Amino acid sequence: MHAIKLYNFPRSGHAHRAELMLSLLQLPTELILVDLAKGAHKQPEFLALNSFGQVPVLDDQGVVLADSNAILVYLAQKYGNGRWLPTDPVGAAKVQRWLSVAAGPIAFGPARARLITVFGASFNADEAIKRSHDLLKVMDQELAHSEFLVGNEPTIADVSAYSYIAHAPEGNVSLADYANVRAWLARIEALPGFVGMPRTAAGLQQTA
Repeated sequence: MHAIKLYNFPRSGHAHRAELMLSLLQLPTELILVDLAKGAHKQPEFLALNSFGQVPVLDDQGVVLADSNAILVYLAQKYGNGRWLPTDPVGAAKVQRWLSVAAGPIAFGPARARLITVFGASFNADEAIKRSHDLLKVMDQELAHSEFLVGNEPTIADVSAYSYIAHAPEGNVSLADYANVRAWLARIEALPGFVGMPRTAAGLQQTA
């Protein structure tokens, strides 16, 4: 099988979602660095792949897809052998709920808080941290009833949510009060093929 190309940036949680899914599926992957610091994502060659100028972008033998959640859906449906994305209406809807959470509360909570500390973004830190804890309280309550976000088997919902929740402390968002969330993170990290995202010495990680 030919390697699937993944255009990524190592410290991007969005890109990590796709890298993690590829690894969990044990698919041969060629990682292609897009140097965001040098503006490579805004160059014509990359904009031809994703007109929004964002990582990740997946190239599977000419099938070019952008958006991390769209990539997760594609990989699960093409290579997941019936796992990772339920096909029944209720199961599929439950997964979609969490993909929406990843694009909403996670993006505007822990992901944004981390953008401030790691990349120097000029968002309101207090607001992002509050949104993060509001989200984590809900996740912790829901994870009291199941091992993963949609039942007791991992799905792309977990892959989509993992990266920024696991790295929330880099944005000064403590996970100390959320035992169920921490147990869920550990279950994902124990999955065969798991690969982590590089941690930075930012936020609460400075004293870790």
